[in-house]
Amino acid sequence: MLQRCAPGSPGPRPAVRALPPSARALRQRLRQCAERIPEAEAVLDLLEKCPEHQKKGGFPVIVFEGLDATGKTTVTQAVKETLNGILLQSPPACISQWRNVFDDEPTPIKRAFYAAGNYILASEIAKASTQAPVIIDRYWHSTAAYTIATETSGKVQDLPPAQDEVYRWPKDLLKPDLVLLLTVDPDERVRRLQHRGLEKTKEEAELEANSLFRQRVEESYRRMVNPACQEVDASPSKEEVLKTVLQLIRKHCA
Repeated sequence: MLQRCAPGSPGPRPAVRALPPSARALRQRLRQCAERIPEAEAVLDLLEKCPEHQKKGGFPVIVFEGLDATGKTTVTQAVKETLNGILLQSPPACISQWRNVFDDEPTPIKRAFYAAGNYILASEIAKASTQAPVIIDRYWHSTAAYTIATETSGKVQDLPPAQDEVYRWPKDLLKPDLVLLLTVDPDERVRRLQHRGLEKTKEEAELEANSLFRQRVEESYRRMVNPACQEVDASPSKEEVLKTVLQLIRKHCA
């Protein structure tokens, strides 16, 4: 089934193959599997309703990225309240109920689902940014970083080189004004996870068990370009982190 669903022939760059480079490419990938996966047809229906060229409104669009337990939920909620903004997340609510279905699929299909979520989210961003500042909990960089880290084995040095096309933003996807990458010390992040007591996703379990995977994810975030991630140390108090974040927003989104 992997051969039938994944376009193209095997090559030396699995991370590039796993990431659909455009909305057209991910539609093609989902169509090839829609007969076997009914939820793929539902995702396609939502994609067809999205305008082909999304345009941002007059308000800033700010994305927060980072591993689980780096404080994204707390910070995004605080920024939303401070700026009287609109909070969105990826994958959007309209498809998030199908995550478990696609997480069990071969990599090309799983990544097409998450990529589709970004394009569907872009339609929501375009509308919301005409009304208020938009705060987003994860967007394209998460899709790319986890794909690159999963499809690359070994150490950080084994990742695609820093200038590789895999780190570039898709040309047909609405761009945010600012991307903030929240980071914390690995031990502190594990402590927060244990304190939360939530059920782990497969990728979160991998992050906790495999330090090399975690390092590959974080380094992939740092190599993203156009837009790049602005790194924020989320280890201090909530108040201090919020102060730092708001300063960056004022600087880059004046």
